[in-house]
Amino acid sequence: MVPPLRLSAPWLYPAGGSEVSAIEDGALLIDEAGRLAAMGPDATVRAPAGCRREHYARTVIMPGLVNTHTHLELTGFEDRVLDEDFASWIRHLRALKEQRMPEEFLAAARRGLADCFAAGVTTVADTGDSGAVIRAMAEAGGSGIAYQEVFGPHPDQCESSLIGLQARVAELRRFASPRIRLGVSPHAPYTVSEPLATAVMNWARAEGLPVAVHIAESPAEREFLLQATGPFAAAWKTRQIPLPPRPGSSPIAWLESSGGLTPDTLCIHAVQVDAEDIAVLARADCAIAHCPGSNLRHRHGDAPLAAFLEAGLRVGVGTDSVASVGRLDLLAEARRARTLAGLSAAAALDLCTAAAARALGLDGAVGRLAPGLWGDVTVVRVGAVTDPSDIPEALLESSPGQVVATYVGGRKVHSLAT
Repeated sequence: MVPPLRLSAPWLYPAGGSEVSAIEDGALLIDEAGRLAAMGPDATVRAPAGCRREHYARTVIMPGLVNTHTHLELTGFEDRVLDEDFASWIRHLRALKEQRMPEEFLAAARRGLADCFAAGVTTVADTGDSGAVIRAMAEAGGSGIAYQEVFGPHPDQCESSLIGLQARVAELRRFASPRIRLGVSPHAPYTVSEPLATAVMNWARAEGLPVAVHIAESPAEREFLLQATGPFAAAWKTRQIPLPPRPGSSPIAWLESSGGLTPDTLCIHAVQVDAEDIAVLARADCAIAHCPGSNLRHRHGDAPLAAFLEAGLRVGVGTDSVASVGRLDLLAEARRARTLAGLSAAAALDLCTAAAARALGLDGAVGRLAPGLWGDVTVVRVGAVTDPSDIPEALLESSPGQVVATYVGGRKVHSLAT
């Protein structure tokens, strides 16, 4: 428990859709438990005895940003991965990971989480296999979901891979909390056999664990599943791994046959999809982690974001890893999404606040400024703004260097050096 915190600024932006308007001369109160107790015009928000009070001039107070896809354990690899075809890039990245020691993964995760806080991100949905990120999140009192990855492309690996995943999850449960969920991630169709994917999905459902899977990301993946050809097929042949037993299935059909289409599944990327795939995803109420910068960098193409939104899919924006995009700038990703789908500034911001929280099943906890939600707050310095309708544009065009302060549950986790 910490003393209540009262924050005020020239503008308060609650987020949550185009109908939500910024509040001029706004304030909010975060209680001892770290939740928002009140918000509104400054004159209407009380200051209980003993509360901490901070006013930020020339700023907007907004909800902490929600990043729906990160690999924070890869921090430090931003300058070490070559610009090469996707299959070669993955092999190169795997080789780099094999050289990194456990303590180095933890140091990378700590730095990556600090970078998120400095960019105004308070909640992350992270995938990785080192277990370092959930530990770093627990140490820092962070927020989000850590998906433990599992690999095993050969069907004969199914049992041992599942047992290994179950043991790892049991070990990492000690880091879970009301603010940090543990999930699982059968990595992708080119690194996980269909029997292993099915076994993981069934076990996750029985355990109530959320699932994330890289799916329909690249043309090479689609070729692998549809035709059993291409670089991934060649790699499996070299390793004497049986090719997918049912060529002709799209990545989404592969996921469906594995039992992976559920409301608790986060589909990462989903670039190589057609109208039928989108309809299948919508019927299953799956969520999408849209990473336009990573898709661009790897030349995967553009995900049909406008079609996702029109179909009513839950979509949030993610950065992916620094190995793909170099720098974790979530608002830059939201700007790319805006251009791709022709969105308003408010709708683009929604993809990394309220809509992102919905995609992760966390909409009753984070993503907006509203009484009862966690007191996760980002304070952003903006220029002279006189019209509340201009606030979303000013926030969307901001950069990490304009983040003055970041709070998680009322605790300051970042403050801009002056």
